[in-house]
Amino acid sequence: MISYQIEEKISTEEFTDILLTSTLGERRPVNNSRRINGMLEHANLIVTARDQGKLVGIARSLTDFVYCTYLSDLAVDKAYQKTGIGKELIRLTKKETPEAKLILLAAPKAIHYYPKIGMVQWEQCYILDDIDALK
Repeated sequence: MISYQIEEKISTEEFTDILLTSTLGERRPVNNSRRINGMLEHANLIVTARDQGKLVGIARSLTDFVYCTYLSDLAVDKAYQKTGIGKELIRLTKKETPEAKLILLAAPKAIHYYPKIGMVQWEQCYILDDIDALK
């Protein structure tokens, strides 16, 4: 039985493990504990899925709770994917921030998942990785 909860804090090791057991570890700084610690420290909404205490899914967000919620990491252990855990993590994140628009950038392997669960794709998103790229 999967249990879901809002957690104030999870360990760096647990977060790194779920990133690695999902496909998200391919695009996260899992070998840089300083950055992983910062990601956890500055997140202000963490929804988890646990199977008998073991972390099997996480939705890590940054939000103002009234206008926008950026769902930065949605990770589900590969052994638990396609069981509804990701959708439930998104639902619970949205439930905690009902007035806010939930926003995320899809991982390449998940790009077709989000429309299937009712999310709408926008083409107006932009990113900036390097400040020197500003003109």
